[in-house]
Amino acid sequence: MLEKYRIVGETASELAAGIESAVSEGRLPPGAPLPPIRELAQQAGVSPSTAAAAYRLLRERGVVETGGRRGTRVRPRPASTTREDIRIEVPPGVRDLSKGNPDAALLPPLHDALAAAARAHEERPAMYGTHDDADLLALAAARLSRDGVPPGDLAITSGTLDAVERVLATALRPGDPVAVEDPGWSSLLDLVAVLGLRPVPVRVDDEGPLPDDLDRALRAGVRAVVVTARAQNPTGAAVTAARAAALRELLAAHPDVLLVEDDHGDGFVDVPLHPLAGVTSRWVLVRSTAKAFGPDLRLAPVTGDRATLDRLRGRQRLAVGWVSHLLQRAVAHLWRTGAVDTAAVAASYRERRDGLVAALAGRGVRAHGRTGLNVWVPVADESAAITRLLARGWAAAPGARNRVRTPPAIRVTVSTLSPADLAPLAADLAAAVEAPSRGRYA
Repeated sequence: MLEKYRIVGETASELAAGIESAVSEGRLPPGAPLPPIRELAQQAGVSPSTAAAAYRLLRERGVVETGGRRGTRVRPRPASTTREDIRIEVPPGVRDLSKGNPDAALLPPLHDALAAAARAHEERPAMYGTHDDADLLALAAARLSRDGVPPGDLAITSGTLDAVERVLATALRPGDPVAVEDPGWSSLLDLVAVLGLRPVPVRVDDEGPLPDDLDRALRAGVRAVVVTARAQNPTGAAVTAARAAALRELLAAHPDVLLVEDDHGDGFVDVPLHPLAGVTSRWVLVRSTAKAFGPDLRLAPVTGDRATLDRLRGRQRLAVGWVSHLLQRAVAHLWRTGAVDTAAVAASYRERRDGLVAALAGRGVRAHGRTGLNVWVPVADESAAITRLLARGWAAAPGARNRVRTPPAIRVTVSTLSPADLAPLAADLAAAVEAPSRGRYA
């Protein structure tokens, strides 16, 4: 294939654009090898540093991948990110704390909600052209207003990732830089790569994104910023009032930046929301119901500025069309009847998180888990720590799936732990990890 296609260009951007065009047009198929850096430089008549910069741009856009001795190759399509391959095999008999799922015992029963949705369907079946359920939209608007989110348009999507994908895909182009939390949600990092966007890491501490890092990202020209409001995955960070004020001040100086705010903690976290929404001209806030009501309820209300929501709904109409009204009416019933005791659920998760963090601290191991379902444990070597922990009967998730530039760590999901599990798990974790990294997650 390379004999039929000659790579040309005088700058890194031109070389990358030429290769990307060849990939899009099928002249360079998935898996096609690209020449080594020095060979590319000689072929194009540029310096090796220019050739290396071109390949770096293509990697950041998700067009190519570099695999050691395999060299640089065109990535498979549909894109399969390297983060998807960072997995562990959990042997029989090992407690799996790697999945990030909620405690099934804390999820509400769905019988009444689904029966109510079925009755409403019999009376008013959703047909082609039907808009989102008015009852659910009204409940969502009231809940958002209660939490200080500015008024905006509303839409219903099939979960957080569905909403974020549609927003980023309609607002940005391949190669655009996006500020992402580091460490951050692995699915979002995968999505950014698949869309060909360039991740710009912003470190976090227990109070959310670090203002200095966000300031640098904004000054560098990021087109979008993605922030998790509460129960940040994987660290458990939650944006405080003081941190929100600092972040809002920075964002206000860049009003054209797209702000994407993820508040999936609604319904199972008891710290207040301090929204950033509305400080820029383009913004969305997404609220998934997955952790509070169950992951199989693929539903998330989204609010935002009119232009961004119009684009989201337009892309949705051209794909799945709408979210099932059976699900919409079921969620409305759950909200209306107060099916989840948020305070009790949050207290249960807090007892497990705080208990594990405290038990680890007693053994000299620093860990993080202010809110949510997970505890983030910095380690010297992820593979070694996970292997040792498996030998002791526990499986944790490798932090490499969540990291861009921050040091190694492992993620432990606490949702299936009992109080009796905390001390033995802390002892085994302390024995499994080497000297942890200090300071923030950086």
